[in-house]
Amino acid sequence: MSDPLRLGIAGLGTVGAGVVKIVRQKATLLAERAGRPVVVSAVSARTRDKDRGVPLSSYAWEDDPVALATRDDVDVFVELMGGSDGPAKAAVEAALAAGKDVVTANKAMLAHHGQALAELAEANGAVLRFEAAVAGGIPVIKALTESLAGNDIQRVVGVMNGTCNYILTRMEDGGLTYEAAFAEADALGYLEADPTLDVGGIDAGHKLSLLAAIAFGTQVDFDAVELEGIGKVTIDDIRQAADMGFRIKLLGVSRMTGRGLEQSMAPCLVPAASPLGQLAGGTNMVVIEGDQVGQIVMRGAGAGEGPTASAVMGDVMDIARGLRVSTFGRPAGTLARATPAKATAAAPYYLRMALVDRPGALAKAAQALGEAGVSIHRMRQYDHVDDAAPVLIVTHKTTRPSLDQALAAMMATGVVTHEPVALRIEEV
Repeated sequence: MSDPLRLGIAGLGTVGAGVVKIVRQKATLLAERAGRPVVVSAVSARTRDKDRGVPLSSYAWEDDPVALATRDDVDVFVELMGGSDGPAKAAVEAALAAGKDVVTANKAMLAHHGQALAELAEANGAVLRFEAAVAGGIPVIKALTESLAGNDIQRVVGVMNGTCNYILTRMEDGGLTYEAAFAEADALGYLEADPTLDVGGIDAGHKLSLLAAIAFGTQVDFDAVELEGIGKVTIDDIRQAADMGFRIKLLGVSRMTGRGLEQSMAPCLVPAASPLGQLAGGTNMVVIEGDQVGQIVMRGAGAGEGPTASAVMGDVMDIARGLRVSTFGRPAGTLARATPAKATAAAPYYLRMALVDRPGALAKAAQALGEAGVSIHRMRQYDHVDDAAPVLIVTHKTTRPSLDQALAAMMATGVVTHEPVALRIEEV
């Protein structure tokens, strides 16, 4: 059997400890599958004496992750510290500069610095892998870079943040307000230290930007992702969308168009009976559409010790077997800088508004839509609330600029009590 593949693991939180457990508990299985032993040589974390539920005394300890990344007895640097800059980035750069392969779960770092790190890896003959950075245990990176390599990818769609999906599911199943569901998720420890990373769509936007780069052969451009969180989604939206056969999801959508690369992460309606509509709790789902394979749906745990550590080990095992794949599936120098494009592909929209209680109000709202070229597919009016009439409209396919023109004209008529809520309906 060949020499062992030696890991240096920086970051011993939930995922890092999970990786150590897999290496220790499944040593024979890993060696049989890789054709060589996989071992841990050294580790690094902020606190040395913390009980992490797994023995660490047999491994060398480095206080400085950069020192760990450049040790002679480390073949693969496993970065699980997190953070887009700081020690994580410095250690990864040091490992790549030394020609060492890197496996990371750090979506923020790659979303902001992925192109430069990919170029550094290739310049030094190293591999940079990041399956664990997107959708936890779902092998979506491997699918795009390897299994679907013979396809031109047409669209990538997905629910990529389990916390947001949990909140939206609890709002529907439990009849909870957004605030109550948020508090419940917080109490269960589902939220990031900065909750806006989750509910603001930033975490999921990082992941979408990485998938888009692989799918469409472009440089990572997180700054071009259109972001809208779930904070404005109300229990009324949840109930009324369900009443019309839809569910609301924080949905990432990316497609290459004649105008450029669309990347949006925003609340959308999906058909309740669709795979995405059936997705509940903290589960993730990614839908990939290729010209040869059609639509592929991948569903699984998007976070947690086991699923994320499993993804890390998948990358480690590929390296142990000698598989060398470019960071984003193609040589970094060939990746194009995409022209950002707003998500204006025609789609139906869900509109919720409250009309003033006077004759002709509904007619004026409908006229504003019609004059902007937006036709109504379905409409429902509910009982008056505080002298206002709640109205729901599902449009036929239209572009966002046309819809914005209609909404502006509607506001100018004075028949709506506040700015209407407009959510795109994504057909999946």
